[in-house]
Amino acid sequence: MQGANYSLDRRTLLQRTGAATSIAGLAAIAGCIDDSNGDGDDEFVVTQGEFATTVDPNDHNDSPTYNVLDQVYEPLWDVTPDGELEPRVVTEWDHPDDNTMELTVRDDVTFHEGQEMTASDVAYTINRAVDEDVGIVSEQADRYPGVTGAEAEDDTTVLVEHESVASLVEFNLATVATVVSEEWMEDQDQPANEELNGTGPYQVEEYTPDQDIIYTTFDDYWGDVPDIDRVRYRAASEASTRVSELETGESDLIVNVPPTDTAGIDEADDADIRSVVSLRNIFLVMPNDDEPFDSQEFRQAMNYAVDVDSIISNVLDGFGEPSTQPIPEGIFGYNDDLEPYPHDPDEAEALIEESGYAGAEITLESPEGRYLNDTEVAEMAAQQIDQLDNVSCDFQIIDFESLTESSLDGDPSTSPDFFLIGWGNPTYDGDYGLTPWFVEGQASYNFMDDDIEEMIVESQSIDDPDEREELLQEINAELYEAAPWVFLHREESIYGIRSDVDWEPRADESIFLDEMQR
Repeated sequence: MQGANYSLDRRTLLQRTGAATSIAGLAAIAGCIDDSNGDGDDEFVVTQGEFATTVDPNDHNDSPTYNVLDQVYEPLWDVTPDGELEPRVVTEWDHPDDNTMELTVRDDVTFHEGQEMTASDVAYTINRAVDEDVGIVSEQADRYPGVTGAEAEDDTTVLVEHESVASLVEFNLATVATVVSEEWMEDQDQPANEELNGTGPYQVEEYTPDQDIIYTTFDDYWGDVPDIDRVRYRAASEASTRVSELETGESDLIVNVPPTDTAGIDEADDADIRSVVSLRNIFLVMPNDDEPFDSQEFRQAMNYAVDVDSIISNVLDGFGEPSTQPIPEGIFGYNDDLEPYPHDPDEAEALIEESGYAGAEITLESPEGRYLNDTEVAEMAAQQIDQLDNVSCDFQIIDFESLTESSLDGDPSTSPDFFLIGWGNPTYDGDYGLTPWFVEGQASYNFMDDDIEEMIVESQSIDDPDEREELLQEINAELYEAAPWVFLHREESIYGIRSDVDWEPRADESIFLDEMQR
């Protein structure tokens, strides 16, 4: 398939926020937001709940890091907000046979350090993630399903070898393969976590690890130079801090605005709330390698114990939709026949008795500031479970980086026993919500079920879209019964932003500064 405008034809398309802003505070927001950054030539400040966990573009798998690094490093091709594929540094792609993908690479792309980008850099980028002998033990390896390697035929042609269906490879490469310079990367300590050298529209002016990063536009960029000249990315885990920074003019774009603060920001003279239902599900993971979560009855009991509707209404102010399966609605393979687990404490207690784990003591762990009201969501879920007569549930906060390091290392035994996390689906294909979690050897592997794993692997090699969709829907039905997670909700992304910025949030949660006009 050629690169231009290839569209999907197989789908329809937190932390405790701190004290809620007072009525007086909301009034202050409404009338007094400082416009100190109102000039488009001034520094534009983006404040997330989490900063980048690394600056190595091939060694992470979390959205906050993608949003920081995607300004510097470019993908092979883009996935548009409508789920279409569009050329970027690769202009065309085709499939000469069932196991080979041929890429045509631009010949006018320059890295920020001056190297000319060639097909060798593209091939190296892919191999660095999928082949430990070439690169690193990459957290992104599971986002290359079936890709075994890549080779440069000449300066502008790359051959990618794969064992999965073509469409699956296309959409996964689009979301993960951000190009690095082979020459430059080989001179860095591995993983490369001190400097950045991409081909994107922004280059690094200053980087302070774990604190902030400042970008300026790259004058030799092959494409259109962004409208916003200078950008600072930083993080504040407390939602109240992010809101305050928007109020005082210290930030121009903030993420995960607490629902209780949306009205005040929307009434402000120079700030808006912009939101979108995301492609991310929020859930409570129950690795089945240890007691009591090795029992299907106990895991199902947790789903009956948690009142998802109450959480959405009382913690999220209605910003969210109940979920029923690992992938969100609108993703290829979603099963419309599944209904959310009802809140039924009596059924939960009965299932706990059946499981043999009556009297179990468990602890639910949650990150702080990564997702919308994440610790409030987790704390309410823990309280609801703790209200059962035959189980007790504590709650504690865990640092997000520590959580990802322990839970995304492919080893269920190192994960917390019970934890809240979210998972987006930027590929628009159900495989990305399944393979990383339920196929052994993948980074997020936390649930062992040989039958489900076999079905997932089988789905990766089915060419017929209808047959493949049917199998993915069957897998989701099996997982609904297996209950590897407490299925919570589909997250709504809520941003606070300066009114004079022309930008609409994306369902995949990506923030591309070159899409903004001011």
